Amino acid sequence: MSTAVIERIKKEIASLEVGNEAKEIGTVISVADGIAEIEGLQSAQMMEMVAFDTAGGQSLKDAIESGESPLGLILNLEEETVKVVILGGGDSVKEGMTVKRTGKLLSIPVGEDIVGRVVNPLGEPLDDRGAIKADEDMPIERVAFGVMERSSVNEPIHTGIKAIDSMIPIGRGQRELIIGDRGTGKTTIAIDTIINQKYEPKEKRPICIYVAIGQKQSKTANIVRTLEEAGAMEYTVVVSTSASEASPILFLAPFAGVAIAEYFMLKGRDVVVVFDDLSKHAVAYRQMSLLLRRPPGREAYPGDIFYLHSRLLERSAKLSKELGGGSITALPIIETQEGDVSAYIPTNVISITDGQIFLEMDLFNKGVRPALNVGISVSRVGSSAQTKAMKKVAGKIRLELAQFRELEAFMQFAADLDDDTKKRIENGRKFTELLKQRRNQPIAFHKQVLMLYAANNGIMDGAPVENVSAIEEKYVAFVERDRKNLLDTIEKEQSFTDEDAAKMDVAIADFKDTHSDLYTSK
Repeated sequence: MSTAVIERIKKEIASLEVGNEAKEIGTVISVADGIAEIEGLQSAQMMEMVAFDTAGGQSLKDAIESGESPLGLILNLEEETVKVVILGGGDSVKEGMTVKRTGKLLSIPVGEDIVGRVVNPLGEPLDDRGAIKADEDMPIERVAFGVMERSSVNEPIHTGIKAIDSMIPIGRGQRELIIGDRGTGKTTIAIDTIINQKYEPKEKRPICIYVAIGQKQSKTANIVRTLEEAGAMEYTVVVSTSASEASPILFLAPFAGVAIAEYFMLKGRDVVVVFDDLSKHAVAYRQMSLLLRRPPGREAYPGDIFYLHSRLLERSAKLSKELGGGSITALPIIETQEGDVSAYIPTNVISITDGQIFLEMDLFNKGVRPALNVGISVSRVGSSAQTKAMKKVAGKIRLELAQFRELEAFMQFAADLDDDTKKRIENGRKFTELLKQRRNQPIAFHKQVLMLYAANNGIMDGAPVENVSAIEEKYVAFVERDRKNLLDTIEKEQSFTDEDAAKMDVAIADFKDTHSDLYTSK
């Protein structure tokens, strides 16, 4: 346990040194696998910190001050005993040892200085940039805000991914699940969303929190480097745990992430939290629960595994104006096996969240990136979380793609197709090509609107499918160079008038005239 954490807890404990300590003291009766069973502590609370007196009878204050007292977290309250997970220095905890209550529920120190840092679930820095100045201790666990304290979700979080912003919009305060097999690009979508926030005006830019739960340290280091290179770490916090760490630390990671998010939300700020991933979190909780001798249920998960994730994700909210109007947007990630969304943990989290982005291995292997399955993916907030400009251009795309997917399946069995069906299939292929996107290159909202309007109004007509990406790139550059006022209008107003639409129609016609080479097959 670091000196920073010890110093923080020490101040809270000083007041407990006075008065009757009879109900504040217990005895370790067994220790195994990082779990201690303690007799006594009749007044103990769930999620309370306790200190093991390894220093041989010196005062609790002195033991913690000297760093000789490991800390534990109470997770089981039983008739005669409590069970505690040891958070540090577990080897020094022995049977017969005295344990003292701290009277303090587990919390994490948070302040403005935490932004741009990499920390562990206890708030300790991992990036060798010195101590983090804390303004407040935020509880790891707390009851979520009630319905009357919330307001409706009506502002978008732009991901920078055309397929998501147009068809599966995410609102500030929403919980949108990212689900798919291993290696289908789930983390990429989350990281692109964080990078894309640099396009937001500073006063509206959300704080982003990426929680790595049991990930390889090399993967987390690569993500931090990607964020730094994109200039996104200046508004991002990374909460990191590795696969080698004890299950209680992995269990705490997402709760630490949302506690940091609540600090900023209560200040009226918007926050985006990525939990990568809750499948590993469920496995860590199962491991810890089995060690705590909690009864196993389906697939050996404890019976409260649904409640574990619901009380975590329910803390995402869009607060009312009276409470400052801040929000937490949650992007939990779940890994499926062979695309099975009906497995236990996936169905649990699907039922808690407000929609899901489903990534399909077959599409990924065909080169469709992001490998978004439009049929299963949905946002239950829908167009309420879209700007007027995006609403105007996005409606036709989902219909085109849905019809294309249906015809594509039918096409395998049909020898001859009529001209109308051929045209629909061709349009579907062009829209699929248009929605492809390179990794870690999110596209600003106003450029998305510009291109989607053009796609709906004939810019791809007559062009071969293989030229679609070139048309997109050159058309956006053409408008930026010759008609920048159109882009500025969309960016500032987040909408456009009929007069602006007419100007865009002229721009499309002029582009097709000056780039006729893109409308012939190579």
